Amino acid sequence: MRRFALAAVLLTFPIVGVAGPIEDKVQVCAACHGADGLPRVKTIPIIWGQNAAYLYLQLRDFEKGERKSDTMTPIAHDLVKDDALDLAEYFAAKEWPRTGAPSASASVVAASVAVNKEVVCTACHADRFQGDSTVPRLAGQQRDYLAKTLMDFRSRSRANNPAMSDLMNAITPEQIQAMASYLAGL
Repeated sequence: MRRFALAAVLLTFPIVGVAGPIEDKVQVCAACHGADGLPRVKTIPIIWGQNAAYLYLQLRDFEKGERKSDTMTPIAHDLVKDDALDLAEYFAAKEWPRTGAPSASASVVAASVAVNKEVVCTACHADRFQGDSTVPRLAGQQRDYLAKTLMDFRSRSRANNPAMSDLMNAITPEQIQAMASYLAGL
């Protein structure tokens, strides 16, 4: 039922393969990612304030089928390159929204520090998990999205970054849950 409602919303916006006003395309994104930058569904990522190059690469990966999503693949497939670049820049220029997620408990912080020592997340995602360029910001991202994404890497159902899959298989599902809680509270 939700897919039909989403499809109806998406079909009301003109995006198919034609360069046009960025505002029209932003409205399509806002249907899921939130008009204020906070998605209502907790397994959908925050894209406001995310790194532009990362956003563009994800749109490209959806378009090429390297990243799978029943919702995003057709949207990305129908975007022209200039629009994908414009959308990435548009959302990157927005301020990162606050989710209100609580800071992690001392035990979750300790577990997350241990995970970082083991798989060195900060080597790519930077010291404060802000990411850079093609590497996503993780700090303050939705907890449920983080947990799902990290588990998808672990199961290799998200295959657009094999190195992440290898790293997530080096830690336990419990450690993944701790990292998701820790990162969401940053």
